[in-house]
Amino acid sequence: MTKRQKVVRMSNVEVERSIEAILMVVDEPVSEIILAQVLEKSVDEVDAALAHLVTTYDDRGFSLRKINGGWRFYSNPDYHLAVEKFVLDGQQSRLTQAALETLSVIAYRQPVSRARVSAIRGVNVEAVMKTLVTRGLVEESGIEHESGAILYKTTSYFLERLGLNSLEDLPALAPYLPNLDGLDEILDSLTD
Repeated sequence: MTKRQKVVRMSNVEVERSIEAILMVVDEPVSEIILAQVLEKSVDEVDAALAHLVTTYDDRGFSLRKINGGWRFYSNPDYHLAVEKFVLDGQQSRLTQAALETLSVIAYRQPVSRARVSAIRGVNVEAVMKTLVTRGLVEESGIEHESGAILYKTTSYFLERLGLNSLEDLPALAPYLPNLDGLDEILDSLTD
């Protein structure tokens, strides 16, 4: 029996274990379609295996979740302190306040030019933008026709890191903005 024939004749347990093995080595979420193609199984069989696997990790230090259109293992949020200590010991991996503000502007205004982000924030964001691009949270998405400026948008890695399926899952900004009356008062106080 060839390896190919063996893959085709997998039991449900073998399909689940094969999915686990694949998901242990991926850098980004993998869709059911890709898993089905690799394992030479139907998408329905892979969906059933994934659904069963999700339930088997309920009381574990990790979970299997569908994020950004694909499946991947994630650490259980209940153990975030242990993971945070492990990741942060000896290194500074958190984003600065400036980087978080810049990333927020890009997430809500994308595609947006660096100059526009600078105008919104009121400071030069060139160095912060380079950091966000280097970390894979932001990428170039085209050129602005009028000015020729490079436009930026968030990446699928950004969605993955925030645990979002799409940009529509970002929280609404309206509840955090002042009402128009309050905004007029603030603007008047600045011009006096």
